[in-house]
Amino acid sequence: MIRIGILGYGNLGRGVECAVKQNEDMNLTAVFTRREPSSVQILTKDAPVYSISELLNHQNDIDVLIICGGSATDLPVQTPEYVKYFNVIDSFDTHAKIPEHFANVDKAARESGKTAIISAGWDPGMFSLSRVYADAILPSGKTYTFWGRGVSQGHSDAVRRIEGVADARQYTIPVPSSLEMVRNGETPNLSTREKHTRECFVAAKPGADLKRIEKEIKEMPNYFADYDTTVHFVSQEELNQNHSKISHGGFVICSGRTGWQEENQHVIEYSLKLDSNPEFTASVLAACARAAYRLNQEGSTGCKTLLDIPPAYLSRKSGGELRESML
Repeated sequence: MIRIGILGYGNLGRGVECAVKQNEDMNLTAVFTRREPSSVQILTKDAPVYSISELLNHQNDIDVLIICGGSATDLPVQTPEYVKYFNVIDSFDTHAKIPEHFANVDKAARESGKTAIISAGWDPGMFSLSRVYADAILPSGKTYTFWGRGVSQGHSDAVRRIEGVADARQYTIPVPSSLEMVRNGETPNLSTREKHTRECFVAAKPGADLKRIEKEIKEMPNYFADYDTTVHFVSQEELNQNHSKISHGGFVICSGRTGWQEENQHVIEYSLKLDSNPEFTASVLAACARAAYRLNQEGSTGCKTLLDIPPAYLSRKSGGELRESML
């Protein structure tokens, strides 16, 4: 049994707990939290909840620590720190900063003899694999990534920070005409605005200036200014009833040609439709925990991403079973 520790018990941590339950070669050892442990009620009856201050006392009890913090401030600090003591997994998803995060974690992991897998999830993660496979197979091709229709947690949080907003959900939506062109094998040069639109559902506080809120949303740099954005003001009840799920998904599509004169066209498409973004991400993290454990047992240390992991290391099935049933 691979002994799993979970650091952080929000939506992602709870998803990891559920994923561990579904993998018969894993066992949840403990959950560690920055909150008062007695206030955290988990689903696994025989697993204790400890304060994060007690984490280092459990080095001999945990094979892999899955770190479920945020990419903005938690993971850049926590992952390189705790890989000094544990094999670790994280879901760091700030694409532009992955090389820096990788270098920091890799240095610490090599010094400690531990194994880390970072940026695991669906993008970065499963979508990254699809992009690499497509580029390797169709070197003359062009690859597009479309996200949605789904809830962007970061963009939703950005809207909630606006004065007068009580709650909000933001959906990222592919532009249908652009998606159809790419699926048909065309290779257009698409701007940010031409690939996605954004739709916001906002519950405003009583007396709030709705026109100001809408203006601030649509003009927010790095979030909405480069997109066609629609804002709907709804009641908190409607928001809770119709927009409570954290669903997401998307498509990676590569169009390329083969042949001496490049006369034959091919389209590769990988898609995801997710009822729960954090639960699917958590399931990827659990599979990566298995891979990190196996790699460390073999003496392979340092930092990895999903691009570095043999697919068989992610699977609970043996090599023989995989060759018989999957190959």
